[in-house]
Amino acid sequence: MIDEENDDLNNHPEEESQETITRVTGMYKDWFLDYASYVILERAVPAIEDGFKPVQRRIMHSMKDLDDGRYNKVANIVGHTMQYHPHGDASIADAMVQIGQKDLLIDTQGNWGNILTGDSAAASRYIEARLSKFALDVVFNPKITEWQASYDGRRKEPVNLPVMFPLLLAQGGEGIAVGLSTKILPHNFIELIDASVKHLQGKRFSLVPDFPTGGEADFSNYNDGLRGGRVRVRAKISQMDKNTLVITEVPFGTTTSTLIDSILKANDKGKIKIKKIEDNTAAEVEILVHLPSGLSPDKTIDALYAFTSCETSISPLGCVIEDNKPLFVGVTEMLRRSTDNTVDLLKQELEIKLGEFEEQWHFASLERIFIENRVYRDIEEEETWEGVIAAIDTGLKPHIKHLKRAITEEDIVRLTEIRIKRISKFDIDKAQQKIDALEAQIAEMKHHLEHLIDYAIAYFKRLKKEYGAGRERKTEIKIFDDVDATKVVIRNTKLYVNREEGFIGTSLKRDEYVCDCSDIDDIIVFTQDGKMMVTKVDSKTFVGKDIIYVAVFKKKDKRTIYNMIYRDGKSGPAYIKRFAVTSMTRDREYDLTNGSKNSKVLYFSANPNGEAEVVTIHLRQAGSIKKLKWDIDFADIIIKGRSSKGNLVTKYSVKRIELKEKGVSTLKPRKIWFDDTVERLNVDGRGELVGEFRGEDRILIIKQNGLVKTIIPELTTHFDSDMIVMEKWIPKKPISAVYYNGEKELYYVKRFLIENEGKEESFISDHPDSQLEVVSTDWRPVAEVVFAKERGKDRKDNLEVSLEDFISVKGITALGNQLTKDKVNQINLLDPLPYEAPEEVHADDLEVFDEEDLSASNQESSESGGKSQKTLFDDDD
Repeated sequence: MIDEENDDLNNHPEEESQETITRVTGMYKDWFLDYASYVILERAVPAIEDGFKPVQRRIMHSMKDLDDGRYNKVANIVGHTMQYHPHGDASIADAMVQIGQKDLLIDTQGNWGNILTGDSAAASRYIEARLSKFALDVVFNPKITEWQASYDGRRKEPVNLPVMFPLLLAQGGEGIAVGLSTKILPHNFIELIDASVKHLQGKRFSLVPDFPTGGEADFSNYNDGLRGGRVRVRAKISQMDKNTLVITEVPFGTTTSTLIDSILKANDKGKIKIKKIEDNTAAEVEILVHLPSGLSPDKTIDALYAFTSCETSISPLGCVIEDNKPLFVGVTEMLRRSTDNTVDLLKQELEIKLGEFEEQWHFASLERIFIENRVYRDIEEEETWEGVIAAIDTGLKPHIKHLKRAITEEDIVRLTEIRIKRISKFDIDKAQQKIDALEAQIAEMKHHLEHLIDYAIAYFKRLKKEYGAGRERKTEIKIFDDVDATKVVIRNTKLYVNREEGFIGTSLKRDEYVCDCSDIDDIIVFTQDGKMMVTKVDSKTFVGKDIIYVAVFKKKDKRTIYNMIYRDGKSGPAYIKRFAVTSMTRDREYDLTNGSKNSKVLYFSANPNGEAEVVTIHLRQAGSIKKLKWDIDFADIIIKGRSSKGNLVTKYSVKRIELKEKGVSTLKPRKIWFDDTVERLNVDGRGELVGEFRGEDRILIIKQNGLVKTIIPELTTHFDSDMIVMEKWIPKKPISAVYYNGEKELYYVKRFLIENEGKEESFISDHPDSQLEVVSTDWRPVAEVVFAKERGKDRKDNLEVSLEDFISVKGITALGNQLTKDKVNQINLLDPLPYEAPEEVHADDLEVFDEEDLSASNQESSESGGKSQKTLFDDDD
């Protein structure tokens, strides 16, 4: 286009002065910046003063125009809003539905959609709306509203509505402008009011979001809602039975439909394994996830968090408009500004009311003077209007010393408008009562102005009392433990190895099968020349010829210990070493020998729990060697780093090495802690120590509903909120309980041992009124019975009962012995009687040496390579 204009100018030089060329840079500067400013200020970003975007403000103003207490068709409200909003009806209707779904400002009727399922609202001609009582209370006050002309100049619309509540934080806000966006998360109604009160009282406060969809959220990195913050939100998932999970709340920003789609996609990709999924959502969310038999529900829950939309991450960004400019501000400052703005609006409202009351008092006093002193008679002889005004003015002067302002001509005109009927029925006492009432209201307004902060606090407390019912927090605040995807992913493919050629991969189906793996796993490989490499699972990867060991690699696995004997160089001495591999650089080759050329591994084994076997060394007959055969116990070798040289075995030529005796673990029992903050087990020393666990040890869990079970201490285990006992299980230690039998309406005592490991059983009756009173895992527990006072009788003294003497150990299904027939007020556990517990004896108690506590479970290590692998070689070189 510009080239055509230049050609035209060359052909017609006389028109040169009339042509103007606008360069693209100039167009961009003038037009694009105007457009960007318009989108930012007029469409996408809310104002800090009232928390509304322009379309929302115009909707609320239109609803106030139409408000008569009855419902209006949304289509009618949308049409009315178009007088103020210069855009199509669709954008207005969508914005109105979003406000209505937040259930705060609009009282809705009809199908307004469902934020849980993602169902859209019905057409605007079918649904109705009116302003809520809350909106009428806190959003509107024409007397303190600043007005401006609408876009076509035909009407007046508010610059900002006088909202006296932190509405922006309550509803949240999201918008994308040009080069700018905002994402303010919704917060809890009651918590916002409490925070406003604390701010007015000069106290510190903190705010975290609360989502209408519920769920669980970790706000530890919220960063006050500023850029760079992050909120992790999870669905609420519980175990219905051993093969069924139920999702009852969804993360904010997702729906049941998108959640189910993400679960099905993860299942199709092999990340998780489910049998089927049912959506029973109606008023409340209920998604049933059915699992194949034998699949761990706890691991599946973690897998849902790791691979589906059951866990999402939200990045807040606090951006608002202030003085026609974007302002990046945190939610704490937003609340402070909103609260201060509310105080200012309350002050303006009080001042206006005070002025109105004073004006009413002024005229009521003038009216009394005018009538009581018969000033109206002074105008009978006057023939002109000016004479009438002057006569009234003269007649009032002797009686107006107590008035608070001078009399104006307008006041006198109002007096002349009083009807004769009113003068004739004038009651001095009633007039004085009205003046007294106005004086009381004036005093009240002045008191509120003098104690403005107290008045504002009372205002917020009134809002909480009137509108806070049913607005309790929905999202549970938790701190999440990170889910290691490699530990919960389903092993959906098979790993193969070609040892001689040095290839590993999932496509080598004609070669040796190693184990099941997933496409996100790392694989650790050892070769006969003493090299080690960790690489990603792929269809086919070359790692080095003569592979002697391959398995799935677990990061930070300190319990898997590798035992190795290698020859240093072609004819050098043999060394023995033990090491763990806890970290490495992927696809980098590590040399585990001394680095000499032609070094060779003579013996190798991988031991999931630090086992140390005994091997027999055979030497070649050479020269005057007398001892050609002896045993070496790996338990005598200290575990060191993988780069250590090792201990000398022999400087002579080794013929072969044979496994003589399998070993036991040389590691200490694994210490396990329970972190109550994240409600998970760990081996990192966080929380309370549960105990030291060997391979066969289990954890005892007792719930408030009378269910008991023992579990393997897996770090992926999820725990229910009604758990009351969790400790290391001692099989011969009895459990003592006192419970109320709902069917017999009596209290019973029972003591029992757990006979079925891993099975969840109930030890109280299944009657709906039955309940567990106290439970103890002490050897000799003592309970105190506090009796209720019966009418006409003295209260019985408290009874102390040794449960050990009261009843012997019976089966878990036994009814137990009746505690008492008297009415019981409560039952308390007292300090147990002294008892010396028998010492636990294990086959592997005699350890060779102490090593540091090592993480990762036996089950995990078995998944990474199958059984402990022993490799023996004859050195024929």
